[in-house]
Amino acid sequence: MTAVREIILKFSCEDKPGIVANVAALFAAQGFNIRESHQFEDVENRRFFMRTVLDATNQSLTLEEVRAAFLPVAKRYGMDWQLMDADVKLKVLVAVSQWGHCLHNLLSAWKQGTLPVDIVGVVSNHEVMRELVEWYQLPFHYLPISTDTKAEQEAQMLALLSDASADCLVLARYMQILSDSMCRALAGRAINIHHSFLPGFKGARPYHQAFERGVKLIGATAHYVTADLDEGPIIEQAVERVTHVNTPEELTEIGRDVESLVLNRALRWHSEHRVLVNGNKTVVFSR
Repeated sequence: MTAVREIILKFSCEDKPGIVANVAALFAAQGFNIRESHQFEDVENRRFFMRTVLDATNQSLTLEEVRAAFLPVAKRYGMDWQLMDADVKLKVLVAVSQWGHCLHNLLSAWKQGTLPVDIVGVVSNHEVMRELVEWYQLPFHYLPISTDTKAEQEAQMLALLSDASADCLVLARYMQILSDSMCRALAGRAINIHHSFLPGFKGARPYHQAFERGVKLIGATAHYVTADLDEGPIIEQAVERVTHVNTPEELTEIGRDVESLVLNRALRWHSEHRVLVNGNKTVVFSR
């Protein structure tokens, strides 16, 4: 196996004295140098969160060897932890329906190399985005869906994820509600963009709901998918100021730009292992 050059460690555990000192001492003994480190203490729940990027000065250790060395510390503190090779990009499958603004933004950023993921394909319940996807020379998987075929279609989608060794499913305005079993299978690995500033205006037609309430700010929310519709842990949000003169159609157009920005950021934070789930919330160690 190849020796690692740079690793990312992220973990959460009960807050106790000595956690940082023991983690730092272990990696120092293995010849690693801390390049970036963030930590957070949830005082209310006495939960500690940490993300650290380490450079290897000892080039002989493999990722599995580093994980084995860290395991005793992880067990001592009861950590929920992950240790990753920073040079390995997450593989992403994107799902979309008929609106392509978020998809186009992701594909453009991926093609330019500014989004640090490996997009392995796009799946859709419509044919509308085929030409765009194939222009980017990516596989396009047309999987139509109906009430009677939902279970079969989701099984096909899971098979695509498995066949491509995809780490993450991104719902880029994929206008289908995933089943409870699908949500459980993809827990922590599926990101949705909701065209509203959650927890307000959930469900369908949020911009029309916002128009009816005369809002002065509209926004978008990227969150992990759970069985509770639009209730998953929030990763990223943004807002844009509007006024009473904006029509629902104008709010929709403004909102699309916000949606694209928010989904791009959320996928970036996830792919860089900057997001740690904290119950129904997240800790995001953004730059």
